[in-house]
Amino acid sequence: MNSDSKDSKKKRTVGFNYAARGLKKTALTERNFQIQLCAAALTLIVAALLQLSAVEWIIIIMVIGLVLALEVVNTAIERLLDYLSPEFHPLAGAVKDISAGAVLLAVIVALLVAMIIFLPKINAFLFYI
Repeated sequence: MNSDSKDSKKKRTVGFNYAARGLKKTALTERNFQIQLCAAALTLIVAALLQLSAVEWIIIIMVIGLVLALEVVNTAIERLLDYLSPEFHPLAGAVKDISAGAVLLAVIVALLVAMIIFLPKINAFLFYI
């Protein structure tokens, strides 16, 4: 194995470690991310109990990933703006509001997807009992 291959592998490992550290920091410090992780876990438990199809699983996992990823990006934007503009600035506030709005939009879509997938299954289960 040549040194270029070793350097490339080391760079990937270092990059992954930084990314994992960022996710850990977000999970430990951001209340909204913690709430969303709990909601994701609950959603996955319900999905397993309802025996979703493969396509339904893919959709649920993608929507959960979208919400969590947007929350991480929102957190990064907020931290960056707090660093660049420690005092209140209307434009910084607007950027924070807009990035939070993106998360809210993803959460609304996730709820709609969950209702479309879960409600008919829950309804059928309740009528079966």
